[in-house]
Amino acid sequence: MTVNTPERPETAHPGTTGRWPTLPKAPPQRRRQGPSPEKGELVRALTRCQIDDRMRELGELYTRTSCSQVRASDPSDQDRSAAFRRRLAGHMRRPGFELLVAESDGPLGAVVLTACAYGFPVRGDGPWWDGLDGYLPESLLRVAASGGLFAIVDILVERRVRTQDQSRDWNLARRLQKRLLIDHAAALGVTLVDRADADTLEALLSWGWRRPSAEAREASHLAPGRLLVLH
Repeated sequence: MTVNTPERPETAHPGTTGRWPTLPKAPPQRRRQGPSPEKGELVRALTRCQIDDRMRELGELYTRTSCSQVRASDPSDQDRSAAFRRRLAGHMRRPGFELLVAESDGPLGAVVLTACAYGFPVRGDGPWWDGLDGYLPESLLRVAASGGLFAIVDILVERRVRTQDQSRDWNLARRLQKRLLIDHAAALGVTLVDRADADTLEALLSWGWRRPSAEAREASHLAPGRLLVLH
């Protein structure tokens, strides 16, 4: 960009012959600081009534964040949103269910939903989540029996959260998963990832999830999903 500035006057400064006046230097511009990443988005839990009221908004968040590549053969956004909402409604009936959302201030003071994560405790005597018992080795079954295992079903975040600052404690996905475990005093988190979903697997590993022990891999090597554990 070209900026046009007025020419300096040809008159000399009083008391100085043939010299240009010395102009005062402008004070250095301070760079404006944005909000701390940890305070940029408010994380809070929703009640079941609040979830019902915002179910459509949650479905839109799911379609916006859950798939990076859409093929012509894939279901429409409307169908995917409806399927997600049906799954969520079923999971809400689980004992100890909790759903967290992240919100930020949008234009004109509107509150914008930017992320979501939810799950429920895994009990030693069931009910199980989508056949999770077929994935858990004896060591994790003992953790479940003591009340220390929590299943995180979904973490829905924007693409930037998947690709930027994944190892930082203030990464939004890390904040959401950590809050779920703390709220339920869980020693470990578990989740299942479709074996074909390489993007989600990569993101979860970058947020601190780990592949389980050889014992657990042996328990689920023929299953359609991968089991991951969060300490």
